[in-house]
Formats: sequence, C-alpha cells, structure tokens
Amino acid sequence: MSQGAALAVSNVSHSFGERKALAGVSFTIAPGDFTVLLGLNGAGKTTLFALVTGLYHSRGGGISVYGADMRTNGLKALAKIGAVFQQSTLDLDLTVEQNMFYHAALYGMSRAVAAARIQAELDRVGLADRRKEKARDLSGGQRRRIELARALIHEPSLLLLDEPTVGLDIESRRFLLEHVRSLCAERRMAVLWATHLIDEADDDSKIVVLHKGKVLAAGAARDVIASAGQTDLRTAFDALVASAPEGKGKS
Repeated sequence: MSQGAALAVSNVSHSFGERKALAGVSFTIAPGDFTVLLGLNGAGKTTLFALVTGLYHSRGGGISVYGADMRTNGLKALAKIGAVFQQSTLDLDLTVEQNMFYHAALYGMSRAVAAARIQAELDRVGLADRRKEKARDLSGGQRRRIELARALIHEPSLLLLDEPTVGLDIESRRFLLEHVRSLCAERRMAVLWATHLIDEADDDSKIVVLHKGKVLAAGAARDVIASAGQTDLRTAFDALVASAPEGKGKS
C-alpha cells in the first residue's frame, strides 16, 4: 500500500458468482486530490465504492484509507470516510435535522457537537431554513445537498460520491461540483467522484478510467489525454474504451 495516500486500492478483484465485476484494480489518491472515477454504466464503479465503504469485502487485493487497512482496521478506515451513494439513503419520513442527528450518533458525537456541525454544514449548502421539514418535502437537488452535508458532519478526510448528479438539474449539478471542489481546496480533503459524465471532470482533476472492471488509465487529466494520443478528455476516453480488448486492460 502507498504510504501517505488518502486512498490506496491495490490489485482489487471482486466477483458475483461467475460474473467478474472488478479485476486487478489499482490506483491511489493523495490528500487534497479531486479524482474522477470515470466509467460507463456497468464499469464497476458502484462495486468499487461498496468495497471501499465496507459494504462488501474484496476477495483479492487490498484497500487502505490513510494507512488504515479495510480488512484489519476497518473501523479506523471508515471513520475517515464520508459517502454519498447513488441511491438516496435519507429516511424520507424524518426531518432533515433528524436524519443528520442520527448520522452523528453513529459516529458517537455528543448532541452539542453534532448540533454545531449540523448547523455549519446546512449553512454551507444553503438549507438551514429547511432543517425542520421532512426529507420527502425537498426536491431531488435539495436532498442531494442534505446528503452531502450529512456526509461531512463527522469531518471525514476522504469523501466518496457515487454518481451524485444523476437526475439533477443543471444548477444543482453545478452547485455540487463547485461545493465539493472547494472542500478539496479548503480542507485538503481527498475526493473520489464516480460518474459517467465526462464534463464533470476538468483539467485540474485526477482521472481513473474504469471499464468492464479494469483500470485503463489513471493520472492527471492532461497525462491521460496525452497517453491516449488525443487533445481532450472526451476523445481520450472514447479511444481508451474502443481500444480495450474484451477481458483485458491495464490494471
């Protein structure tokens, strides 16, 4: 495992019966990196997130978070992670505030500390005035903002977001991207942002191209583009996917 890495994924494989979802996946993320995990639907992004967050256990390879191994020191690793999953995990019958206090309790926070952090994060996403409303009364974009705010209550060092903008309008997508990028700059938080939308990556992003369970390229956006012999990320992605043999690919 790489020393000093916020997230180190080393030769990770995972199967569901006969279907191999991930095959020898390796990459690292440094503190403060905004890394885009770029792949088509079915590439293995959600499976990888489930492994990193301990929902599944990898059957091959290793995962560590700031040096804490997921297998041998899972609680320490998970304490450093905040996550926003593709499917909403808010309890729609609870208020915004109740959803967030429940999350804080899972991390052993006192009521007073939790209240202060909840207020701060709701202020940052502009929804402090909706704290007493039930989650079901919010729009899709507002629910995503609440999920992001909730994921940050325990002050994680690594933030994972799995297709966080799916189904959102342009303004909601823009807000989430800008807010999360600012967290990288202000808190030196590492971010792994999984998406199939190429325009959610920019020239300052780190890129991991995942296709059919294998990493085809990883590195700074400009390096991924250059290695594919292209001039922009969209054509580089298309070229990498088109040239990946079935069942093969760089890991």
